[in-house]
Amino acid sequence: MFRAKRRKRRAPSLKRRKSRLVPISLFIVVCLGLAWFFELQATTTIILVRHTDTEDASTLTDNPALSGLGHRRAMLLADALIDIDVIAGVDAIYVSDQRRTQETAAPLARRLDIDMQIADPYQVEEFMATVLQEHKGEIVLVVTHSDILAPLVDELHGSKNIPALDGDNYDNIYIVTIPWFGKVKTLRVHYGMLPPPGMDTFSKPLSDHL
Repeated sequence: MFRAKRRKRRAPSLKRRKSRLVPISLFIVVCLGLAWFFELQATTTIILVRHTDTEDASTLTDNPALSGLGHRRAMLLADALIDIDVIAGVDAIYVSDQRRTQETAAPLARRLDIDMQIADPYQVEEFMATVLQEHKGEIVLVVTHSDILAPLVDELHGSKNIPALDGDNYDNIYIVTIPWFGKVKTLRVHYGMLPPPGMDTFSKPLSDHL
């Protein structure tokens, strides 16, 4: 009996190897492209707060500093926001050119070791466009004034029902999340602090300095 001769297996040709690599390469490129796309379109979070308590009217200044209670509340705000995200904290902080907004943001800026950026919040459209363009997919804190807070939220297409903030209303945090697709959401939380023992009321801010 004659044994059938085994056919010698031929090594895959170079052409066949290349043809197999093409779909794998395309798959990798598509995956990288999708990862880049979704990273680019990540949700942007804007946190807006009013500056904390200022010195009383007896100081007679157009640019009041924070009161003692205001400084304590600013520390409490930093406590509330230092771990706002489980992976990373606030990426950028914007303040106005007024001392009270800068002093409010200072404790958090020091803890995160980031510089505060000064901008005019009353240029609502331009200001919000700059923030969204330069910080897409990031978490941004805006420390501002009571009379412009609602227009800023509205410009982000957030809630149109932000209540007017009265003189002693300092402890609201508005969180506006802007997804790459879907509805913008507005959340409100409080980081309030009770007056220390012996103090009946909060320090009053100048009525002309919202």
